[in-house]
Amino acid sequence: MTFFEVLTAAINDFIEYGFDSQSRVDNWLKKIKEAAEKALMSEAQMQKEMEKSLNAAFSRLVTKGGLVNKEVSKYDIDRLKPKLRSELDRRIMASANLIKYNREQSITDVLRRFEGWATSIPKGGSLAVDRNKEKQNIKKSLAKMPFNQRRVVIDQTHKLISNINDIVAVDNGAIAGKWHSHWKQINYDYRKDHKERDEKVYVIRGNWASEKGFIKATNGYTDDITTPGEEVYCRCYYKYIYSLRKMPEEMLTKKGKLALQSSKIL
Repeated sequence: MTFFEVLTAAINDFIEYGFDSQSRVDNWLKKIKEAAEKALMSEAQMQKEMEKSLNAAFSRLVTKGGLVNKEVSKYDIDRLKPKLRSELDRRIMASANLIKYNREQSITDVLRRFEGWATSIPKGGSLAVDRNKEKQNIKKSLAKMPFNQRRVVIDQTHKLISNINDIVAVDNGAIAGKWHSHWKQINYDYRKDHKERDEKVYVIRGNWASEKGFIKATNGYTDDITTPGEEVYCRCYYKYIYSLRKMPEEMLTKKGKLALQSSKIL
């Protein structure tokens, strides 16, 4: 029997007999749990999909040189490969735990909803029950699971990309990051504080330009706030700045402006 068929049978049973014993509830909880586990993508398959997405992102950025630009060379990327590979492995391990938790949580929610409803039906049953409404309510969290699974894949992939970009930027002397939010995108569920960060430049603490007194952290430092992708389903990102010439003028100190005027390489 499918999950929907098992749930329908369970609801019909309680409409007819009502809550007359805990054993009746437990018997149906067991059957519903087994059917729900079969209805969902297995943990192994979900993990396979996750690893496929993470490895594809890693390959695009690192193996195929997607991060290479005028500030970061292929040599720089190759040199960092072991460190970046460790970040990939760390993300894969974290995703496995997340997948297991989300799956268990969805099934637990279905069982909780069913038990709460079933134990409210008086002994002897009830004719005042909207079967379809109750079925939709009980299976709600399970019905959203495929969508949530896809969101987890996307979220974990974005976190990997964000962390790889951060590692490469800091290692290659980036001095700041300009925050970019997708708040203007239609139907994007942005965070208000992330919208407020949009287009603002945050200084990377301890960078060479700060140590020389060339720049000031007008908006604060990158470690003063959450990083792009750190919070669940955040798709913000930094565009990293490596030179004084690309810093906002108001963030340059007097010393920094003088250094910029006298140098062609800063």
